[in-house]
Amino acid sequence: VQLVESGGGLVQPGGSLRLSCAASGFRFSGYAMSWYRQAPRKERELVALISSGGGSTKYTDSMKGRFTISRDNAKRMVYLQMNSLKTEDTAVYYCNAEGMDWWGKGTLVTVSS
Repeated sequence: VQLVESGGGLVQPGGSLRLSCAASGFRFSGYAMSWYRQAPRKERELVALISSGGGSTKYTDSMKGRFTISRDNAKRMVYLQMNSLKTEDTAVYYCNAEGMDWWGKGTLVTVSS
């Protein structure tokens, strides 16, 4: 199993980033997928979840209206569009097959002026 996140970087407050996650080694279309994040000195937290078919999504309250999760099962990809970024969004972002202990190395998002 491989989950490879990309797209992180340094962005100013109010800016946008699009994260991508490439999945391999498992039946991607059979799993709900999620994005988590871990900020310095904090616990890892759920950001967003998308159902296996992509028809249902769920967001942590602080991300609602700013982040959008999507997936492309044909490409085995899951995405996280992040808009109106805040300094408190600074974290390492990970994708995950829901319910499984499979983790990539993550991608660092730094929101700073």
